[in-house]
Amino acid sequence: MKLVFCGTPQFAVPCLEVLVREGFDVRLAVSQPDRPKGRGLEMVPTPVKQAALAHGIPVTQPEKIKNNPEFQATLESIRPDAIIVVAYGRIIPPWMLALPRLGNINVHASLLPKYRGAAPIQWAIANGETVTGVTTMQLDPGLDTGDMLLKAELPIRSDDTAVTLAPRLSELGASLLLETLRGLERGEINAVPQDNSEATHAPILKKEDGAIDFQRRATEIWNRLRGFQPWPGAFTTFRGKQFTVHAAKPATGTQLVPGELTSRGESLFVGAAADTTLELLEVQLEGKRRMTARDFFNGYRPQPGERLGG
Repeated sequence: MKLVFCGTPQFAVPCLEVLVREGFDVRLAVSQPDRPKGRGLEMVPTPVKQAALAHGIPVTQPEKIKNNPEFQATLESIRPDAIIVVAYGRIIPPWMLALPRLGNINVHASLLPKYRGAAPIQWAIANGETVTGVTTMQLDPGLDTGDMLLKAELPIRSDDTAVTLAPRLSELGASLLLETLRGLERGEINAVPQDNSEATHAPILKKEDGAIDFQRRATEIWNRLRGFQPWPGAFTTFRGKQFTVHAAKPATGTQLVPGELTSRGESLFVGAAADTTLELLEVQLEGKRRMTARDFFNGYRPQPGERLGG
């Protein structure tokens, strides 16, 4: 089976690795262009590009793919049996959807039709889900609306963040992709249309998604904090400066006004909606280092009734 692999971030690398390991004929890797990163703004190759080159797979990084005759001619010359798309970050154009006999097969990090969109891992945690998973599907012109091939579930642990959950979903996706391709080769998989009435969306994250709203319940704030790691995080203000909460957990036994700070022993608490409370564990004030909540309290001594976000 001749394949073209389209992917960009680390999440896609295990899928590429399993294809190479299992002997599939990956003729080309397609990734987004390298971007400048870090303080020096050095150009850094994408994780998929690095993995492909390590295996001697040719790489192309077109800026655009919809109207790109050179890129189209390259893919048409390969005549792939399938195009694999994993977190590539581009909308696949109609000419590309129609090219391979087995279609464009996507590995999506949710149990479709739930969490269609760019940030399914983050929003599943932020919305308090306890189970997520991976779906393989045939891409169509819509946004994650194609017919489903296979699914696999994965529990979301209570201490999971988007950072810890993504690698497990990535490995699960690689196994499911392998199972999908072998099933398609044998003609054993029947594509199933999605029920659009059950669809939910996971839009690309914005900076303002990280702003803590203390009119939410403590558990909801905690879920969003876990889901929005490493970016946009969870932040509010304290004495006119940005105040980032790096770690927290729901607590009991202390009733506070939403946003109100108080201490109990060496612990620091903040009030949320419906008489719920969040214990702050690790925080960072603008311009300062990350610190434990105890160190913050000892250093800044919040006054009785003083609030975050005021």
